[in-house]
Amino acid sequence: MHMGKFLIAAAATALVASPALAHPKLVSATPGPNATVSPPVKVQLNFSERLLPKFSGADVTMTGMPGMASHPPMKVTATVKIAADGKTMVVAFAKPLAKGTYRLDWHVVSSDTHRVKGGYAFKVA
Repeated sequence: MHMGKFLIAAAATALVASPALAHPKLVSATPGPNATVSPPVKVQLNFSERLLPKFSGADVTMTGMPGMASHPPMKVTATVKIAADGKTMVVAFAKPLAKGTYRLDWHVVSSDTHRVKGGYAFKVA
């Protein structure tokens, strides 16, 4: 009888503890992966968990420019902030992005303290 109560208590503890073991996941992005968009002034990333702003960020790199086949990758200056909801990262640019192809690389940390990273490409037409 005691073993049954122990197993139920252990299972309940595992269910409670499991969310703490989860990692933040990218839920949606604007512009999204492989999208072709008009010149944006920001990129918005929505995650599954609240982020720790001090340890989360993003880099945007222009990887191709129309008419310049040998254009070297060029980092874009951006301001990265975590919105009030704690789950949305906003990458803002001083002016709309020029036509070309871009790579967005992000890294985030939530309360579980594990760093998660990802990235994707999009095109500005």
